[in-house]
Amino acid sequence: MTELTELTAVRLLDSYRKGEWSPVEATRAALERAEAIQPEVNAFVRLTAEDALERARASEERWRRGEPLGLLDGVPVTVKDILLLRGAPTLRGSKAVDPAGRWDEDAPSVARLREHGAVFIGKTTTPEYGWKGVTDSPLSGVTRNPWDPSRTAGGSSGGGAAAVALGAGPLSLGTDGGGSVRIPASFCGIFALKPTYGRVPLYPASAFGTLAHVGPMTRDAADAALLMDVIGHPDSRDWSALAPPPGAYAEGLAGGVRGLRVAYSPSLGGQVAVQPAVATAVRRAVERLAELGAYVTETDPDLTDPVEAFHTLWFSGAARVTQHLGPKQRELLDPGLREICTQGARYSALDYLAAVDVRMDLGRRMGRFHDTYDLLVTPTLPITAFEAGAEVPKGSGHRRWTGWTPFTYPFNMTQQPAASVPVGADGDGLPVGLQLVAARHRDDLVLRAAHALYEAGVATAGRPTPAGS
Repeated sequence: MTELTELTAVRLLDSYRKGEWSPVEATRAALERAEAIQPEVNAFVRLTAEDALERARASEERWRRGEPLGLLDGVPVTVKDILLLRGAPTLRGSKAVDPAGRWDEDAPSVARLREHGAVFIGKTTTPEYGWKGVTDSPLSGVTRNPWDPSRTAGGSSGGGAAAVALGAGPLSLGTDGGGSVRIPASFCGIFALKPTYGRVPLYPASAFGTLAHVGPMTRDAADAALLMDVIGHPDSRDWSALAPPPGAYAEGLAGGVRGLRVAYSPSLGGQVAVQPAVATAVRRAVERLAELGAYVTETDPDLTDPVEAFHTLWFSGAARVTQHLGPKQRELLDPGLREICTQGARYSALDYLAAVDVRMDLGRRMGRFHDTYDLLVTPTLPITAFEAGAEVPKGSGHRRWTGWTPFTYPFNMTQQPAASVPVGADGDGLPVGLQLVAARHRDDLVLRAAHALYEAGVATAGRPTPAGS
């Protein structure tokens, strides 16, 4: 069973084809691991064991007949508790959401997984309405780092990252409005992709508007490409969804990085103070990209910190998502969320449109940047995981989570694909992430470059020791 939980989705599917393992065995192993890690890391808001085993048995029978339903038939998957999963409440980390709803609809990405035979083992933790870059909420408490439970797993998709890192299913669906799959991927030592906006449809629409993306959180880039081949197709419920991709992402992984023009920006032109261990690990990985044939130039994009504009858009979205709540319900909210909602409600329409202007100019500048460079490489975060239960590191002087995530949220503003790749660890054994960014619609380049780092043995943070083992 331990061996099963270490397999990627690609390897798991291969074992089904060869008759080495079955979907029922894989699902039981993932559920056992989820139950074992839950007391220490708190990655789940609920496990759906009965439904999972029923789906696994149906998948096992299809594999026995040699008729798998789709690309992920029988693979255990977890879903962030922001996305609708039919038959299970989606409480969004909030005591203000009534669990007694109909819950009879899947989000588009979840629906695609269901069509391809995936096995849903549970819903993962999120901060309330996904509002911040760490994962704790009044509803579900604190989610902790797989490498050191005294540290944060990051957020807002922290539960999914912890689950993947510890073997409770090789695939997880997360959301990313300012770094929310990349931040926990960096802290937990896994891979995550924020696709081009619209590549993975979203319904219901996020209150954070076109900042919010849905993306895969996985063991490696090959698994993410496979998951994107399932979820990266339009859905009529999302009017902003893109047309189908031109080809399969999994088939484009082998292209490597030879000849790609890579811009390496270690600190966004000195704007960001990066921990030495992070800077060293990222630089070492960039040097490997050059050895693999990429043309690497140390340079910076024409990017001034858009944090004030991001706050206007983000805080306004938070105010909108909680607008319907009465005074008693508001008292149940995370105090930090209440604070940004109050601030967001004060912005005018002109303030919001001024922030949109900043966003459009940033997008134009990044578009021009990618006329010259295929990829931009930065650290995912300037730090490794800090103490659990805090929005910002103690003594940092930061007021909000955006203070320590300067490499992530700008690319939600520009809607570009961006991934976090684990490239080592600091002196305390905590993972370090490297961020790969490409022009809009070039998710394939991000996945290719990340896969090349995995193939070269650069992309790794090792494996944390699971609780109860």
